[in-house]
Amino acid sequence: MQNKKRIGVLFGGQSGEHEISRISAYNVMAVIDQDKYDITMIGITKNGKWCIYTGDAKNIPDGSWERDTAHCRYDFSMMGDPVMQDIDIFFPVLHGPMGEDGTVQGVFELLGKPYVGSGVLASAVGMDKAVAKVCFRAEDIPVVPAMTLYPERWASKRDMLVENMESFLNYPMFIKPVNMGSSVGITKAHNREELIAGIDEAFRFDRKVLVEKGINAREIEVAVLRMGERVKTAFPGEIVASKEFYDYEAKYADDQNSEIIIPAPITDEEAKTIRHYAARAYRAIDGDGPMRVDFFIDRDNGDIYLNEVNTMPGFTNISMYPMMWENEGVSYAELIERMIEGADVKKVTAYTLG
Repeated sequence: MQNKKRIGVLFGGQSGEHEISRISAYNVMAVIDQDKYDITMIGITKNGKWCIYTGDAKNIPDGSWERDTAHCRYDFSMMGDPVMQDIDIFFPVLHGPMGEDGTVQGVFELLGKPYVGSGVLASAVGMDKAVAKVCFRAEDIPVVPAMTLYPERWASKRDMLVENMESFLNYPMFIKPVNMGSSVGITKAHNREELIAGIDEAFRFDRKVLVEKGINAREIEVAVLRMGERVKTAFPGEIVASKEFYDYEAKYADDQNSEIIIPAPITDEEAKTIRHYAARAYRAIDGDGPMRVDFFIDRDNGDIYLNEVNTMPGFTNISMYPMMWENEGVSYAELIERMIEGADVKKVTAYTLG
C-alpha cells in the first residue's frame, strides 16, 4: 500500500508510571492497522534517555527492550534526525510527569508535527490537580475541598498547617502528590500521625502536595473523546476497590480483586449529570484527544464531585478507558484509529457538547 503514514509511538518515560506506559504502548501498537501505518518505536528510559528502538515490540512490556542494545539507537536529535522527520503523527503513550504534562507535547509543537492527545495547556493543567481544581471551580463543577502544600511552608509551618487541615477538612483525609497518576504516592490519613507521614511520603514524588477531605465515595469514571466537532462521552463505569481506596496496588497487583463495573449501576439522572460535567471539564481546559474524567458520588448524601482528569489514560488490558468505549460499541482497534485520525486533522476551536 502506497503512502502509508508513519506513527511515532513513545513509551516508558521518567515518571512513576513508566511500567504502565510500556504495557499501554504495546497494546496500542498491537492494534494499529499496519496496512495503513508504519510504526517507529521511541523508548524513554527512567533516567530520561530517548532511544529509537528497532527490535521486537514484545520486549517492551517487561522492559527487556533496554537490554536489546543491538536495536537501540540513542545518538539522534528530535529536531534533525531523518527518522524523526519522517514521522507523520506522534502517539505519546506516556503517563505522568515528563510525558502527560505538556512537556513532550511542547516538543511536538516545536517540530510542527501532529500528535495524539491534548495540547500543552490541557496536558499541563490536567496533570496539576491543584490548578485543575481552580479551573473546574470556575466552571461551577463541584470538586472535593482541599489544601495545597509546598515543601518550604510545610517545613517551617507544619504545626499550623496540620491544625488548619484538621479544622477545615477533618479526618479522614487523602494525601496526593499533585503531579502524579495511577494513584502513585497517595495515602489515606485517619489521624494526625498518618497525616504527617502521608504528606512526607507524597513530597517524595512531587514538590506540591494536595490534601483532600475524605469522602465516603463511589468511584465513577467517564471516557471522553472529541469525534469531529463533537465532544463525546461514554456511559460511566464504576470501580469497586479491593482495598480501602483504589491505590496503585489495588489497580495493578496480580493478587488484587478490584472490580470494574461497566456500565456503572447509577441512575439515569446521575449518569446525565456526570457526563455533562465531564464534557464541560474537557472543554474548560481545552482538551483534545482521549481523556478519562474521574468522579466521586458521596454514599452519604449523593453529592457528585469531579476528582481529576487524565489526558492520556491507560490502555492496558484492565484499563477503564477503552472498556467504556467498548461498552458503546467502539472496539479497542477502532478507538485507536479514531484517536490517530483525530490527531491528523486541524483542531477545531469551537466545541459542541454531546
